[in-house]
Amino acid sequence: MNRRFDRGRLEFFPLSQRTNRVFVEDLSWTLRDPGRENDPGGRNEPEARMRVERRVAPIVEALRAARRRGAARILAFGAHTIKNGMGPVIAALVEAGWFTHCATNGAGIIHDWELAYQGATSEHVKENVARGRFGMWEETATYLNLAILLGAYAGNGYGESVGRLVQLDGLEIPDESSLDAARSADDLERAAAAADLLSVVRRLKIGSGAIEVKHRHREFGLQAAALRLGVPYTAHPMFGHDIIYTHPANCGAAIGRTAERDFLSFVSAITGLEGGVYLSVGSAVMSPMIFEKSLSMARNLRSRQGRSVEDFDLFVVDLASLGWDWSRDGEPPPDDPAYYIRFCKSFSR
Repeated sequence: MNRRFDRGRLEFFPLSQRTNRVFVEDLSWTLRDPGRENDPGGRNEPEARMRVERRVAPIVEALRAARRRGAARILAFGAHTIKNGMGPVIAALVEAGWFTHCATNGAGIIHDWELAYQGATSEHVKENVARGRFGMWEETATYLNLAILLGAYAGNGYGESVGRLVQLDGLEIPDESSLDAARSADDLERAAAAADLLSVVRRLKIGSGAIEVKHRHREFGLQAAALRLGVPYTAHPMFGHDIIYTHPANCGAAIGRTAERDFLSFVSAITGLEGGVYLSVGSAVMSPMIFEKSLSMARNLRSRQGRSVEDFDLFVVDLASLGWDWSRDGEPPPDDPAYYIRFCKSFSR
């Protein structure tokens, strides 16, 4: 029999003690301010800006056309998009009607929440792994895991659950008697979610009632903005990838319930992609993996309705240097390292 690690024996530390690498004071991008005075990369030199504008222009035109058609405009992105301060920019684009669905991974959710909560994120991984402190931060792990447990019980998705935490500046823990009664409900999924939540609040001795969680930089919370605007913001985590899995408040069943709802919401968005746009930004694994399954599911359904999901624009933004020309040479053989670059392989297929 495999022995399982007891997370209850771990020591956690206040988030205020953590040394961070990213601060909201340095993340000043806005829609009307494309650059900053300090531009070491030379992005604001006229020639550099013209090159960027030429590459962005086809995306802009495709989004405009899709918007006129009323087709889906989906933005999927990795965590560094949030760490680079693009949350408020994406929120402004969503509010202006340019995107109809946003999707990220588990780390994107965490960085978005930490920026909204304390205005700083991104710890020193190497240093903290050496000390046994990487991911051992009480507020991030406790509040996010409780938000997901409550979301699972309420029937919400992963992203919406964390968005509500930011929007409401806190959590409302049901009393144990109501959770105990809910365990015998006819709705078996809700009954199971009630049992999960009850198990955690009893084990960690969390009292019922309101828990205030003040978010000092809510304008950096894309999850709360998407919830306010009524646009789905889905999370697509992989178990064990994110720091919230270190904490005893973590519940795999709650992660699964909320992430499953988000995946199905994403698939629903893909079914409306005919004539639309899929924009994948800085996501080497999550975006291509969920896209290929969702597209297959959407085509399966649409083909039986005599409809298709064939005509859409797909744009992939990434920093990886490629040694293989997929458009000219097709798919590389399995003995070539380029074959294993997931986002190239999945999107090219």
